[in-house]
Amino acid sequence: MFRFATLLFLLLSTTWAKDISPVATIEVSGLVSDFVEDHGYLYVATDAGIVDVIDLSSQKIVRQIILPPLETVQNGKVPSRIHAIDRYQNKTLLVTSASNAYREVWIEQNGHLRKIIGSDQHIMPKNAFFNKEGKIIFGTFGSDVILYDNLESYRIYEQHISESTMGGMVLSDDKNKMVISDESGAVRIIDVNTSKIDQVYDKEHVDNIYKVAYANGVILTAGQDRRVGVYFTDSDNSYHLKSDFLVYCVGLSPKATTGVYSSGIEHHLQLFNPATKSKGDRLVGHYATPTKILFINEKAMISSGDEDKVFFWLLP
Repeated sequence: MFRFATLLFLLLSTTWAKDISPVATIEVSGLVSDFVEDHGYLYVATDAGIVDVIDLSSQKIVRQIILPPLETVQNGKVPSRIHAIDRYQNKTLLVTSASNAYREVWIEQNGHLRKIIGSDQHIMPKNAFFNKEGKIIFGTFGSDVILYDNLESYRIYEQHISESTMGGMVLSDDKNKMVISDESGAVRIIDVNTSKIDQVYDKEHVDNIYKVAYANGVILTAGQDRRVGVYFTDSDNSYHLKSDFLVYCVGLSPKATTGVYSSGIEHHLQLFNPATKSKGDRLVGHYATPTKILFINEKAMISSGDEDKVFFWLLP
């Protein structure tokens, strides 16, 4: 009887699933590389070297942060692509391209830009976040984690986490833990203050993990092996869902009741319930590969991809 009821529930869930269109789209200055929400404003970083600040209540761009262009060997100027962005106490953290192979790190506050790490320091951060004290946590392509004091300009620690190239990196809501993935298919939970590895998960992937999401004791992973990994930090009951295309990004609602992942060559986003494994509605509207998903609350979500638009969704 229980098995029949479960099958009936899954069948009805599939039957009722529908396609959902975005409630709004906003065109920004260039291809979106990253974005972050802070106190009702969305800070959208682009490959044009510009951060568009969007008022979420009016859904309009209210100001911009413009990075200085790069000088090329032909004495020309090109935009400084912004790769990562974060916010903390009225400060904007930016990781940008440099004229050589390395990257630079900036902090913007009240209209003033300050370079805190130049390309001459030979750091290649892929991800960067403020911790709860305002210090900066870098995750490099070489899977090094660096905690950096930007006021005193020194590295509090530098820890080599893995021999594989870093994939995704996120911080917990309280900023005490970070979740890091790599191309080996492993996921690690790391203590922000000490760089100690608390837990390693490696059962659900056989290839590179592009992105990770973490909320309320649940970890989602987006894999090159066409899998969505689901891990629970309080149990060993992990599993994965199979997709028909490479999974480039995942998202998780604050209470972890709703998960979402990029699905298929038509660039849809697929909703599912991490607890029951059941798939729900699809979010339809992206015309390029989705690369970033952010839940504002349990029913409101923002996404972007390799395109010059940001998409806003309301979930049923």
